[in-house]
Parts: sequence; structure tokens; C-alpha cells
Amino acid sequence: MNSTILVTILMAVKDAEFTLVKRAIDSVLNQDFKDFEFIVIDDGSVGDYKNDLLNYANQCDKIKYVYHANCGQSESINKGVLMSSGKYIAIIDADDEYKVNHLTKCLQEMSGADLIASTTQTVVDREEDYFVPDKKNPSKLIHVDDCILFATLFGKKEVFEKVKFESRYAADALFFENASKKFKTQKVDLRTYIYYRNNPTSISAVLKEKFSKSN
Repeated sequence: MNSTILVTILMAVKDAEFTLVKRAIDSVLNQDFKDFEFIVIDDGSVGDYKNDLLNYANQCDKIKYVYHANCGQSESINKGVLMSSGKYIAIIDADDEYKVNHLTKCLQEMSGADLIASTTQTVVDREEDYFVPDKKNPSKLIHVDDCILFATLFGKKEVFEKVKFESRYAADALFFENASKKFKTQKVDLRTYIYYRNNPTSISAVLKEKFSKSN
């Protein structure tokens, strides 16, 4: 790959609905900033879904498709960092999407930071879906704007090389906290990442349902 690439975008995916994954991929390919590579990490998908994803990825030379046995999102992203060529790392969840200027806006925030996390344009079906389990007390709910969200993280590759994601709930918040001990970090208000909270199978949605029943 070209060693002068500025941004590497990483997406880990496993058996997600293909129409949603296609939406995510297309939103990356439609960015107004073009100096990027896109690594799609298939975390153990099977059957027709795997074939659909591979065939779609092979249509674009900006996409590198990588398959491995299931190990979870955190470890998949850690492995993607090792394969990356960009000066900066960006992430996208397979069921979300970027606005067309997401990369441009993130890069504009990097003059005073090594790593940023941003707010999102959050799509919900109900008002309560703006709230997710707190990382320190999952029985307590906090607004998504007050969270560090995995796929809004954007930063210098060296941050992702020196700080690893752990396989746990709130891996994104822990990553940001650990990075803050060594690097300049900022939470910024961009809303160029479209976060779909109307997905009942997401980790946060499942945990939220679990704790609401227990209480």
C-alpha cells in the first residue's frame, strides 16, 4: 500500500445486515476527502453474507478486505491498526455512516490534539434511546453526548499503536482515558458521524434492556 496515505479507516464487521454494511461502506467511499485507505475486517462472517461483503469490497481498489476467525470488535480493530498505512486512524461501525465531510472535519481538529472523540448525529426511534448504560455503573443511564463512542475516535496512528482496545463494555471510553495519560486528547462537537441507536441488537441496547428488566 502507499506509505504516504494520510488516513486509514477501519471497520470490523460480523454477520451484520448487508444493506446496512453497504450504507456504511458507501459513506466512506463518498467522502469529500480522498486520501485514505479503507480496511474492512471481517470478524468471522459465514455463508452468503461473507460472499456478499467480499464481492462488494472487491469492486473498489481503496478497500482492503481482511478475514479472520471471530475475536470481537476490539481485537479486530487492534489488528487493523497493525495493517494500516495512514498517519491517522479513523473507525466506522458497520451499521452507521459518515456524513460526506466527516474526515475533513476530523482532520481540522487535529492541530491541537493527538486523538479526538466527537459527538454524533444520533438516530433514535424513542427519546429514551439517547441514553445508554454508564461504564462505571451499567444500571445507570447517561446521554450518548456524554459518552466516548468507539467509531468517533480519530487520531494519530501512534496513539492506536501504543494504546490497545480491550475486549469489554465501554472499551472506547477506557481507550480514551488511557490515551489521555500519554497524549493530547479532546472531545469535540462535530456531529458528522451518524450513529444509529435504533438497532435493538447493539451491545448497548442489549445491556440497557438487561438492566431495565433487572430493576
